[in-house]
Amino acid sequence: MSYDFIFLLEEPSIKIVLDEILPKLIPDHVHYICIAHQGKQDLAKSIPKKIKAFQSKPATKFVILHDQDSHNCKILKDKLLAICQESGKSDVSIRIICHELESWFLGDLAAVEKAYALKKQSLSKKQDQRKFRDPDQLNSAKQELKKLVSEYYPATHAKAIAPYLSLADNKSHSFQVFLAGIRKLVNDKR
Repeated sequence: MSYDFIFLLEEPSIKIVLDEILPKLIPDHVHYICIAHQGKQDLAKSIPKKIKAFQSKPATKFVILHDQDSHNCKILKDKLLAICQESGKSDVSIRIICHELESWFLGDLAAVEKAYALKKQSLSKKQDQRKFRDPDQLNSAKQELKKLVSEYYPATHAKAIAPYLSLADNKSHSFQVFLAGIRKLVNDKR
């Protein structure tokens, strides 16, 4: 099959989220695949191989999605772009999640509340608290989420939260930048 978009993802939990939100953004006639990796090093090693494997399809657009963690966002993007350019592909869309995937979840506490049926705690009301108005600024979103939902475990619970994520109301700036980037790629494809 020929793909319009190939998403290269740092980890399986990101794939879980994209499997939920991409069908809401990408029309049925546009073909894509999400390829999850087992961390940063696996992703970096895989990029040249994937670019080479799909070189015969120059119209295919690659989207790389990577957690920022403690890296400098610009340096990380430049490093990933250099890997792509050395592999013969420079028109790659690189999106960095600030700081980690859980920032996207903290940007939509209503989704977390629904996923865990936490009505009594009114978790969504905490969205107005300073730290949850801009969850991308949290250095450890994973720890913050664990404080709110003690049973949270990344890969398993991404499945629980992802179906409820709002594309319109999420407070995570990196989530909104990602969505805008995908919408632009889809519009350019038309």
